[in-house]
Amino acid sequence: MTGEPVATRVSPPWIVVPVLLSGPLLSAMDAFIVTVAIPALQADLGAGPAQVQLIIAGYALTYGAGMITGGRLGDLFGRRRMFTLAIALFTVMSMLCGLATSPGFLLVARVAQGAAAALMVPQVLAIFSALYDGEARAKAINWYGVVAGLGAVLGQAVSGLLITADLFGTGWRACFLMNVPVGVAAVVLALRFVPETHAPGRPRLDLVGMVLVTGALLAVVVPLTVGRDHGWPGWTWVCFVAAVPLFVAFGRRERRAESPVVDLGLFRLRAFSVGMACQLVFWTGQGAYYLVLGLYAQLGRGLDALASGLLFVVVNVGFLASALVARRLADLLGRDVLTLGAGLRIVALTAQLVFVARAGDGGDVGWLVPWLLLDGAGMGLIVAPLSTTVLARVPHAQVGSASGVLSTGVQVGVSLGVALVGLIFYGALDGGGYAQAFGRSLLYPIGVGLVLVLLVRFLPARKADDG
Repeated sequence: MTGEPVATRVSPPWIVVPVLLSGPLLSAMDAFIVTVAIPALQADLGAGPAQVQLIIAGYALTYGAGMITGGRLGDLFGRRRMFTLAIALFTVMSMLCGLATSPGFLLVARVAQGAAAALMVPQVLAIFSALYDGEARAKAINWYGVVAGLGAVLGQAVSGLLITADLFGTGWRACFLMNVPVGVAAVVLALRFVPETHAPGRPRLDLVGMVLVTGALLAVVVPLTVGRDHGWPGWTWVCFVAAVPLFVAFGRRERRAESPVVDLGLFRLRAFSVGMACQLVFWTGQGAYYLVLGLYAQLGRGLDALASGLLFVVVNVGFLASALVARRLADLLGRDVLTLGAGLRIVALTAQLVFVARAGDGGDVGWLVPWLLLDGAGMGLIVAPLSTTVLARVPHAQVGSASGVLSTGVQVGVSLGVALVGLIFYGALDGGGYAQAFGRSLLYPIGVGLVLVLLVRFLPARKADDG
């Protein structure tokens, strides 16, 4: 592997890694934390359904569309500089979200918060890849996958606990305000302990390429995020069609550019291209599952924020237990650790489907607990090893933009899955109850698991394989 020298001993990993992991943890949590807070938020701010949808979508839009550009900016101007700038902005916007006095105020802060997350998250993997090599690098990337996946599940659990606790009378606002002390500490510690790294050589800023890729991603993410709630009006389909020539123009631009935003040669690496396909497919089912489980728990079974959050705590326990051993299992099983994770998820989701089909809108929801644990365990065997697989052979010079592409795949996958499963869930809800809607929706992530099992067979079987 060529590029900038690896500085394994510059900073102790036990300091640098936790500081940087605050970024993906906060950004993943805030992508999901609002869903449990919706009833309290509506009552406090007087927000209507359309405004709530925009508050949720605004974060996803700027987060999903900005990460490729965010990764490249780190390569050019310094990854630590961009990380500290981004997490400082994220912290300020979190504070403003928590102090919001109107739905419009909250929406603007959420949009800016998503943009900050898009700049922040790609720097983490890029810094890990620049500072560490070998075992140290593998451990750092594995922890990134653990924390990013944990944050996605933890968001709804923490939200329920904070709203119920009502700390100092803050209610739903605590979901955002809790980011402030973490963000301040991360900025101080990053400036003190994290070394600065850049892409090697003298790369230039390709503004045309950045505009093209951002526009293309927005043309996909915007309709996916808000199209279903608006009945898929004509402009959503115009956006989808417009995305095609924008991506084509971006590809042509990148082939000619002296300093491309994304080196398209990365996709000639089988581990990267197939791994990215696995990443996209997996997260279409993952984000969708979080959505329908939360809707079924709160609206279908009448659970309050705390009880609903506790269901996600159960998923967290399973996830964390398996994620902590996932890297060692990956060393033993190679790509088959992903197959094992997908298989556990298929079993767990099928069991949930059987329970819901038999119990309907009644029955003790506690019967779901063992299957939620197993489902979390399956997730934990996929998230971290998959991130390591995608980045395993990326040259140091391209790791920033590759990290941006990886993170973008996650967000586009979540948006696509939520849009598709939303159609299934609400379509079934029109003709039946929440149990029926949840049950039919589970068929989608089960199918995603089967597709993932097939895709994994195209990954290199061993670390030395590629092509």
